[in-house]
Formats: sequence, structure tokens, C-alpha cells
Amino acid sequence: MKVRVDPERCQGHTLCAMIAPDSFQLSDIDGSSSAVNEVVPPDQEELVREAAQSCPEQAIMITDET
Repeated sequence: MKVRVDPERCQGHTLCAMIAPDSFQLSDIDGSSSAVNEVVPPDQEELVREAAQSCPEQAIMITDET
């Protein structure tokens, strides 16, 4: 599974980093989010999916490719 955050959509709500802190990092400049790693470790997949569903801007894209 791969994940990325669309920087044009992310508004820095920080929900993703609260739900999956090992998979998302926040910018010190504007609070926007980015994925720590494009490839999600298997033990983080459920949290990353929850974070994507919780994003108010729908800025988190998940693909099932490895």
C-alpha cells in the first residue's frame, strides 16, 4: 500500500498526524502534512486508512500497489 498527501488540498487540520503519527509528518512552516514514507508498513495500514477517511479535505490518496 502506498500513500501520499496532495499539498494543494491539505489545509493543515492535523487529524492524520494525530491518528497515524508514525506515517504523517507536519510542516513547521504551515502545518501541512506529508507522508513519512510513500510505502506504508503493514502494521500502519489500518491507521493510514482511518486517517484518509478522517481528512476533511480528502487530501490523502491511497493506492494498493506495493
